Amino acid sequence: MGEGRAEDDTARTDWPGLMRLGLGVLRLPPDAFWAMTPAEFRHALEGAGLVPLGGGALGRDRLAELMAAFPDHAPMAQQQ
Repeated sequence: MGEGRAEDDTARTDWPGLMRLGLGVLRLPPDAFWAMTPAEFRHALEGAGLVPLGGGALGRDRLAELMAAFPDHAPMAQQQ
């Protein structure tokens, strides 16, 4: 019971987006990022003011907003 759900959740997880938040925005060292539980990561995002305190799970829409607000690279116009 429930074995398929873990695989489904993993397939739907936006690992690149979570890595951008953890490693890029929060500036966590990789070993600290990978050692965190989902709850610890959530608290770190809350502490940084990136998600509301005590809110629900980080959904796709909010993740997209954060990715737009904190892109990996500056837009090309700003780099010149």
